[in-house]
Amino acid sequence: MSRILDGIESPHDLRKLPVKDLSKIAKEIRGLILDVVSKHGGHLSSNLGVVELTLALHYVFDTPRDKIIWDVGHQCYSHKILTGRKEKFWTLRQYQGLCGFPSRKESEYDVFDTGHASTALSAALGMSVARDKMKENHNVVAVVGDGSFTGGIAWEALNQIGHLRKKLIIVLNYNEMSIAHNVGAMSKYLSYIVSGQHYLKIKDLAKSILGIIPAVGKPMIKVAGTVEEAIKKLVFPGLVFEELGVRYIGPVQGHNLRSLIEVFKNAKDYDGPVLIHCVTQKGKGYSPAISNPEGFHSASPFDIQTGETLNKDKRPSFSSVFGQTAVKIANEDEKVVAITAAMPDGTGLRPFADRFPERFFDVGIAEQHAVDFASGLALSGLKPVVAIYSTFLQRAYDQLYHDVCLMDIPILFVLDRAGIVPDDGPTHQGINDIIYLRHLPNMIVMAPKDENELQHMIKSALSYSHPAAVRFPKGKGLGVPLDEDFKEIPLGKSEVLKDGEDLLIAYGSMVYPALEAARRLEQEGISLAVVNARFAKPLDEEAILRFAKKGRVIITAEEGVTAGGFGSAVREFLDREKRFDIRFKIIGLPLEIYPLGKVEQVKKKYLLDEEGLFKQIKEFYAGA
Repeated sequence: MSRILDGIESPHDLRKLPVKDLSKIAKEIRGLILDVVSKHGGHLSSNLGVVELTLALHYVFDTPRDKIIWDVGHQCYSHKILTGRKEKFWTLRQYQGLCGFPSRKESEYDVFDTGHASTALSAALGMSVARDKMKENHNVVAVVGDGSFTGGIAWEALNQIGHLRKKLIIVLNYNEMSIAHNVGAMSKYLSYIVSGQHYLKIKDLAKSILGIIPAVGKPMIKVAGTVEEAIKKLVFPGLVFEELGVRYIGPVQGHNLRSLIEVFKNAKDYDGPVLIHCVTQKGKGYSPAISNPEGFHSASPFDIQTGETLNKDKRPSFSSVFGQTAVKIANEDEKVVAITAAMPDGTGLRPFADRFPERFFDVGIAEQHAVDFASGLALSGLKPVVAIYSTFLQRAYDQLYHDVCLMDIPILFVLDRAGIVPDDGPTHQGINDIIYLRHLPNMIVMAPKDENELQHMIKSALSYSHPAAVRFPKGKGLGVPLDEDFKEIPLGKSEVLKDGEDLLIAYGSMVYPALEAARRLEQEGISLAVVNARFAKPLDEEAILRFAKKGRVIITAEEGVTAGGFGSAVREFLDREKRFDIRFKIIGLPLEIYPLGKVEQVKKKYLLDEEGLFKQIKEFYAGA
């Protein structure tokens, strides 16, 4: 049976169709998304929830002339299918395939790369101001998930949007979740609107209601002070937005195509900022995703019929080992508290949240607040553990420097998804944390070689009395046995894993590939001692100096950018010690934007797998 979707190569084709055909297209798009994500993995529940919303946007607005910014970007699958990428959709999140987020390199329909959240309003306002300055005439639409409103930058933008009052359309996609359930006062406010109001009431009708029901109306008027204020409280569920200078429309049923189309058409005629509050269901059309939206937020390949994950690898992930360790430590020390920025599941902290709900804090998509909140907790005698993805902690760099390190506040930062991150593309690569952490005063920077060392490192870091960061990769651990009891890791001390004439000192995830490469190089007559650095700061200077002798070789290996990274730290130390007569090589990642792909594919490209290390080191010795 032919699909209507087969004839749609761009939104121009979509706009030629009658409205009655859009529901069938929505069903076809959901089927395509399910097929692709079930085989390759991806963000499922959020994308199933915005199919009708996406169709209505492209049906009403003249894209790409009209600009649509997606925030967060992981809800853009329907958008990609409708904008000329349907045939390539099977390459989604695959090496050299389509990115799972908006990408300006892919299409003129993707006007802003959005890998995280809360940024669309600022960008949309900038585009609106530029449009008017250039005397152009097009619409700018920001599609914002309700979770994005937990980020401070969204409110900074909203403040200026209300002040400038430029023509701008904000589509607030409300589904009560970003990844996990949203938290905070704003989430409660939006929930109140949805539960208490279905349509905007007419002001005159509200006045008559207040007048004829003394038991309700008169007390409300008395408390509010005036009839007008009472009417606002009853009639305008979007009062907060109205007071900020943004017209509010909603709530609108986000799966009703005719309602969406009508509202979007009306919004185009409003000469000022307008917010359309759409209510959608995450996982719409697929019952396993509806019942478990968090589990299907970023899904691994699964069986469509049952929803069961196909990957049965039983090894624990680094994230889960961290979570188990945090619970174990918290059982022994009631001062330990945990903080995350909207990632209780992704960071492995769900067991902690379940076991110690009163000691767990999800601050929403607000990394800056998370860091300063932790500072206040620590200065008052608690022991905060802050778990944030490596690439997202960059958002709180100023707080790390000014509000933690300058005061030498003992906070443990746990950086999940450090190094090369599979499938999500450039915005999610955790390849800069060594750089932005190691130069901060008082900061300790650590990385374990495996999941067993991770648990000892977490426990040890809490005893150092300084700010400390522990980084580890996304994915499964190596399957090594986990010790029952914690072992103290002396501050700044490395671990010798293999003796040899020259030194190969590896950091974190590079330790085992370095060890295997060194064993192979032994057969080539190259004798390398392999040291597990453990610390990028402070360095084990004694261990390094033992090999820093005239004519000897020192090689560093890291899964991070080499400019200012671990290898740079070792080189700087050797220069301070005036050890200029050694041969030195840094192995790591170049300073560039990294391709989409699996970890093993990206490592192979940059010669960071065992084979690549073997090849690089052999060639280095051959060039003597």
